Amino acid sequence: MEQEIFEIILHGGDARALAYESLKLAKEGKIKEAKDKLIESQKELDLAHNTQTKLIQLEAGGNQYKISLLLIHAQDQLMTAICEKSLIENMVMMYEEINQIKKQQK
Repeated sequence: MEQEIFEIILHGGDARALAYESLKLAKEGKIKEAKDKLIESQKELDLAHNTQTKLIQLEAGGNQYKISLLLIHAQDQLMTAICEKSLIENMVMMYEEINQIKKQQK
């Protein structure tokens, strides 16, 4: 189970980092690149979520796990990454709209 926990932490962390790279690109006006990073971020979240689902299915099938601080940390990292990516997606859209407005004003 430790392997799966570390996978959740790894992929969740990578997803979060990619989302923040996306935000930086959007701020620089590189909207297409920002959206591409969000797609990469979602792929990492999917990997983390698939691992989480696997653990849930095993538990539902009768395997009982000791709740550890590491498991709680993994869940916290994944939830935070999902929330931050969602917020950053909206911020990227806002940057896109701001850039369009700026172009119209020129």
